[in-house]
Amino acid sequence: MNDSVSDAARDEDQAQCVEADRGHFNVLARVLHWGMAAAIFAMLFMGVGMTTSLTWRPVLLDLHQPLGLAILLLVVVRLANRLRHGAPALPPETPRLQALAATASHWMLYGLMVLLPLIGWGMRSAGGWPVRMIQGWNLPPIAPTDPTVYALLRDAHSILAWLLFAVVIAHLSAALLHGWIYRDGVFSSMARGPARSA
Repeated sequence: MNDSVSDAARDEDQAQCVEADRGHFNVLARVLHWGMAAAIFAMLFMGVGMTTSLTWRPVLLDLHQPLGLAILLLVVVRLANRLRHGAPALPPETPRLQALAATASHWMLYGLMVLLPLIGWGMRSAGGWPVRMIQGWNLPPIAPTDPTVYALLRDAHSILAWLLFAVVIAHLSAALLHGWIYRDGVFSSMARGPARSA
């Protein structure tokens, strides 16, 4: 009797594992996802620090600029990988509206990861300041020096940074909901590779 119960429980666990193993992002996608997530959180907190601390502003600005360019370059690689290899399908029971929201938030994240560094670069150019990667290596300006353009780009950079923060929080909340409550394999598709066969 006990053996039968154990076998049934094991079969149920295996079925759940198979259900949760319906697809995974490839290794490059997972490495880029988690690495860029850490970088984006760092950038957001640096942005807040730069606006609230004159003491730390120079140091944070020196970190903010090369990290922003790194995110811009990495998101290009990530987009190419996504377009080439696609993404695992959502569970078939996912409501259509929720699936649409997930797709929209993913592409919004990609768009913001491209736009924010470019707008920041343009903002620095319009203000007449170089974008410094390391000591002695500055990026060329991509916008004319103009106070009006600088003000517009600065506002756009701030608004989009807050929008990115909101989308990241929504994305994180949805990921935890899938991982902790639904347990439908959506979170594990980005958290780990496919299960090894016995």
